[in-house]
Amino acid sequence: MTVYFHEEDLPADVLAPGAVAIDTETMGLITPRDRLCLVQISDGQGDEHLVRFGPQSDYAAPHLRAVLADPSRLKLYHFGRFDIAALKHYMGVLTEPVYCTKIASRLIRTYTDRHGLKELVKEILQTDISKQQQSSDWGGAELSEAQREYAASDVRYLHRLKAELDVRLAREGRAEIAQACFDFLPHRALLDLQGWPEVDIFAHA
Repeated sequence: MTVYFHEEDLPADVLAPGAVAIDTETMGLITPRDRLCLVQISDGQGDEHLVRFGPQSDYAAPHLRAVLADPSRLKLYHFGRFDIAALKHYMGVLTEPVYCTKIASRLIRTYTDRHGLKELVKEILQTDISKQQQSSDWGGAELSEAQREYAASDVRYLHRLKAELDVRLAREGRAEIAQACFDFLPHRALLDLQGWPEVDIFAHA
């Protein structure tokens, strides 16, 4: 298991075919204001790739863009709503099709209100991950080893989580509604970007 670090783009042909796990790190939680600093990606084979973007980046990244835009690759996220919006805003790519482990968790783990990645990995995979670097400066000139490890851990477990969550969704008869939610997720991200981040457009009032 190796964490690879790249500047401004992913090298060509470093990912195996199939689903990829994706996460992002930004300067904050307001997408148009807080720039995209890092994209983490893994093909589930044991390595993670971190792609860092500088303050003046044009986010051209042709190799990474090609992976993100590939309709044959399922993109796995945890709280994909945020990451999909960030990738669309800064890289101009709406990633589809998608799967979100947080949505799957909310649909199937109705016995708890703890749906963060740390809690999900601990319960389902019996593994502890650190969230110490969650609120840190991702735009600095150097990323610490602790930051790199934190970033890599955000994509390291998503393939395994999907496999386990899919079993539970099927068991409880919720796979179809989960898929409908995943299909809608890119549109939810677009609504966020277009001015409806806190508005429930399905509500009566």
